[in-house]
Amino acid sequence: MRLRVLEAITDSALRELDLDKLFDVLLAKVRELLAVDTVTALLTDPGGSHLVARATVGLEEEVFQGVRVSIGMGFAGRVAQLREPVQISKVDESTVVNPLLWKRGLQVLLGVPMIAEDHLVGVLHIGSTTDRLFTKNEVDLLQLVADRLAVGVYAHRSRSEQAAAAVLQASLLPTRLPATEGWDMAARYVPGADSGVGGDWYDVFQLPGGRTGLVIGDVVGSGLPAAIVMGRLRSALRAYALEFEDPAQVLGRLDRKAAHFEHHSMATVGYAVIHTGTGRVDLSLAGHLPPALAVPGEQARFLDAPVDPPIGYRLAETGRHTTSVDLPAGALVALYTDGLVERRDTDLDARLELLRRSVVPSAPELACARIMANLVGDHPATDDIALLTVRHTPPQPPGAAAGGLL
Repeated sequence: MRLRVLEAITDSALRELDLDKLFDVLLAKVRELLAVDTVTALLTDPGGSHLVARATVGLEEEVFQGVRVSIGMGFAGRVAQLREPVQISKVDESTVVNPLLWKRGLQVLLGVPMIAEDHLVGVLHIGSTTDRLFTKNEVDLLQLVADRLAVGVYAHRSRSEQAAAAVLQASLLPTRLPATEGWDMAARYVPGADSGVGGDWYDVFQLPGGRTGLVIGDVVGSGLPAAIVMGRLRSALRAYALEFEDPAQVLGRLDRKAAHFEHHSMATVGYAVIHTGTGRVDLSLAGHLPPALAVPGEQARFLDAPVDPPIGYRLAETGRHTTSVDLPAGALVALYTDGLVERRDTDLDARLELLRRSVVPSAPELACARIMANLVGDHPATDDIALLTVRHTPPQPPGAAAGGLL
């Protein structure tokens, strides 16, 4: 029987199957080879606190009814908590939390954990309506099948999360930067080669009173969880920006929201408000690197603004700072996430200096191209990168000489 199980789980044809078909084939094979009445796979939910019935042979009601079991509770929950095989010979309300199991007339149950890359992805269990003792060999064979299924589930989830994160990220980045007289803008976003899509974002939106909001942010983490938190922070910041004019107040409210609703999440955020008529920019930084400023006829520099604590964990709801700076005609400011300047085994100060020298008061699209060429070049970034450049280009008064900066 061991040979037949090994043949079943190593069949090269399985690699071509989607997850649903993989469950169908292997669960039916387990039922046949181990001569049992039910085979059920329960998978962990996104929060990791429950098991949800995903596939079954002989107990279809579990899937139809969306059976959920808390990890640590009942039979399957105990298997998940212990991460080791569990066999019981008494199936009733005292040993299992799912009444479908004892109503089915099962006398014995054997469950094994589904683990891939040290991540618990679910529990696979079998049941029999006749009283029997599953042998060590049968336990080992069931574990082999569970391991094969776990690999398939883990790979499927990884691909699905990456795709969902990419779609979410693309839907939240501005499709078009607002056209404001006297202000030109350009942006770049590149997912990290190692981390994939994550929590980096930039945002530009118009505000009442002739103001424009600029945001650059980076949620700690990667993948779908970071992208989801990023989306919620982005929406909340926009709402607070309509309510409060001071960027420091906006970030203070965002910190309170994140600490209460986004448990165990942290983000760095830079939020600036351009007063489009005067050229004044108000800026507040929550753990984020200062923007770079290039003024015609001067060396580029990083804005001298205090860096307050990041967003999350209620690190600083109040006491945040806002710095104001005037952007003269032709000046360009570059906001960026740390993926642009951080590289393994490379001095951060040297990378920041390279960035400073790369920021020149040119057209924003040219500025983005120059910065990305100098800081990224032909070496893929390990972390995702967001870059936003903004240039002050007030209309020339009548009679002014034509020409000017590119």
